[in-house]
Amino acid sequence: MNEIESSIYKINTANGTGTGFYISEKKLIVTNYHVVAGCHLVSIEGKDKNRHLTQVLYINPGKDIAFLKADTLPKPLHSVQINHTTISQPRDKVIVLGYPFGLPFTITEGIVSNPRQSIGGSYYIQTDAAINPGNSGGPVINEKGELMGIVTSKFSNADNMGFAIPLETLRQELDLADELTATFSIGCPSCGGIIHEKTDYCPNCGTNVDEKLFEELILSDFSQKVEEAISRLNINPVVARSGRERWYFHQGSAEIRMFIYEQNYLFATSPLNDLPRKNLGEIYEYILTSDTGPHRLSISDNQIFLSYRVHINDLYSGHKDQILDRLAQLATKADELDTMFVNDFGAEMTHYSKSSE
Repeated sequence: MNEIESSIYKINTANGTGTGFYISEKKLIVTNYHVVAGCHLVSIEGKDKNRHLTQVLYINPGKDIAFLKADTLPKPLHSVQINHTTISQPRDKVIVLGYPFGLPFTITEGIVSNPRQSIGGSYYIQTDAAINPGNSGGPVINEKGELMGIVTSKFSNADNMGFAIPLETLRQELDLADELTATFSIGCPSCGGIIHEKTDYCPNCGTNVDEKLFEELILSDFSQKVEEAISRLNINPVVARSGRERWYFHQGSAEIRMFIYEQNYLFATSPLNDLPRKNLGEIYEYILTSDTGPHRLSISDNQIFLSYRVHINDLYSGHKDQILDRLAQLATKADELDTMFVNDFGAEMTHYSKSSE
């Protein structure tokens, strides 16, 4: 189990987060289509907190499967096994790996309730393993590390009932992997052939195709403004996206968060350090007396934060450029301050921090 954890990734998009996993035989990352719907570029993140710009190579909306490729991703030494003959049986133990609710890596266990549950004309593996939003696209494996299926959904009003796309369905799609190019393509919902260019019909069988499947979702004007600030840090905004109008990324060791607060404010904050057991008086004095300009130092739940809040309307005023500069400056200042609090006051980095190694 520990060997394959490094091949499971959180997938971050402008619409939300999900899970994906590496298939070493094809050098591809597999996830659900609905996790990356409307995206040609996303980012993936492993347990080391490093994010990698990732291309969406192929989608099959009908089967809810997508293939991704990240050129900068270090190839994991181990991944789930797909070349096996094991068939799911009722009461088999299964393990779900992923990032539910965008939380850190999580493992849940359960049993197979029905290995061939028919839903909407397709078969799924039904399991009672805990499956939540964010698990979508993650692997369902057995105790040998053999892939049994891909998490795809959970009835919102039913407990202990989750579903996975069977490995057999994934294998059918993986058979097409050698035909994929470096450009975005989709699978025909009728004949299963690959469509490489935007069209309203399949060139293989003539079936109607929704041209919108080839289009990327357009960000709101507000999101574009926030991402302009992130770009000033020489960070690709795609790598910072962590949901709808939500951005989490690292500047050096410091985690930076930007999001809508109380529907009217853009809030940027960074959890710098955990408070030490000693020198608290000195830290309190520094926080109360230091001049951090438009940014504010504070303490919450025994952690030191650097924050900046601005009304959304101000982004549409003549102060826009100044505000975007301040957003970028918060990130660089946070990376300086978390190190200073460690060196000068004996504080510790938070578990949100990223190692410089």
